[in-house]
Amino acid sequence: MAVSADLFRDVFRRWPSGIAVVTARHDGPAHGMVIGSLCSLSATPPLVMVSAGHTSRSHDIIDGGGIFAVSILSSAQIPIFERFAGFDRAFDDDRFAGLATVEAPSGLPVFPEALAWLDCRVVARHPGEGYTIFVGEVGAASLGASAEAAPLVYFRRQPATLAPAGS
Repeated sequence: MAVSADLFRDVFRRWPSGIAVVTARHDGPAHGMVIGSLCSLSATPPLVMVSAGHTSRSHDIIDGGGIFAVSILSSAQIPIFERFAGFDRAFDDDRFAGLATVEAPSGLPVFPEALAWLDCRVVARHPGEGYTIFVGEVGAASLGASAEAAPLVYFRRQPATLAPAGS
């Protein structure tokens, strides 16, 4: 029995996921996009997974550059989410304009006010229909300045925050 794409989307709109920005660079300036598909795969060695659609600009940049960085956003970073998700069109030419970033060891920008960040080297690619899963080995990581803040999550097609249990 096949599940319709509309029902599938409706089901997963009810699954809250963390919001992160993936940055990458290949033959040009850094590029970034919002992802909800971050997953830790292994602690030894430290491996994570992200995915990118074949039609996204980030796909070819991650694939070609072989590196990516991930900034896990805090609840105070909704403007960064809006900018890198493409909702704030004023920054289409340079989504990093005016934002505080630091350079990860790979040279990619990460957000120091994020909950945390990871700097990764692509070690495997798993193509799917319309997307690629990129497995990255984490070469560097750090808790951000907002490490104890509430996370920014995506729920029912909107950014939201989580309150700690019992609060």
